[in-house]
Amino acid sequence: MTVVKLLLMSLSFSTAETTSIGKAVNVKWSSINGKTIIEWEPKPTNYTYTVEVAGEGANWKRKCIHITATECDVTDLLENVKDKYTARIISDVQDAEDFTEEFPYTDSPPFVPYEQTIIGKPVIDSYNFSKDDTKLTVIIKDPFTPYRFSNGSFKSIREIFNNDLKYTVFYRRASSTGKKQETSSSNEIVINVDQGESYCFYVQATIPSRSQNRDSQVSDEKCTTSNKNELDVTVLVAVIISVVLIVLIVIALSVMLCKRKRAKPDKASDNDML
Repeated sequence: MTVVKLLLMSLSFSTAETTSIGKAVNVKWSSINGKTIIEWEPKPTNYTYTVEVAGEGANWKRKCIHITATECDVTDLLENVKDKYTARIISDVQDAEDFTEEFPYTDSPPFVPYEQTIIGKPVIDSYNFSKDDTKLTVIIKDPFTPYRFSNGSFKSIREIFNNDLKYTVFYRRASSTGKKQETSSSNEIVINVDQGESYCFYVQATIPSRSQNRDSQVSDEKCTTSNKNELDVTVLVAVIISVVLIVLIVIALSVMLCKRKRAKPDKASDNDML
């Protein structure tokens, strides 16, 4: 009897272990420029996960069905960026004919892409100085989002946030640590500079309407000079070098032609002798 009881207990523990399904924990959103991933723990054992997402008052939509990973890209389910979404992480068994209970699940915190997606690092597309060397125009390139227009082209964050997106240029003289800033709703920011001075600057994006995640990371810093004389000297040197090369080529060609002309009479004389 003792042996039979042990065998039955062992079988019972084994069955319980294989049908045990854990719930997801630490469910969180990760989103940059609209690309959104839902993450959770732990790694599943003897079961899988299925993700469902729903906006306010909407039906649940399934994504990442029966997966063993602990993350899921749900970007394409968040097209309405101002809607409030909830993700549901369902712990399930793919072949669950003998599982009569409802699968356990965990709901995520609410997520609104417009308010919570992080704005990525801005990129300084180009910059130039005015003719009188007193103004510097910085042109910023909008990052793209995963969302598309009807023609298939990607929307930029400017098309998502419109005038709610602002850029700030932080700038200083290259020889100084004192910093100034200029903010604009445009992608082109004009700042006043001193003639003949070199400047270093970087850019940061901001969504002022937000209560959190208002500011992006800062862009890479760029340094330049507003001294046109240096540019003029560079151009002049390049022109001089080009002229010298052309003169040398002309002289070389002239020498070659002269040598050929001298060589022809000599050949004619040799023919006459024959």
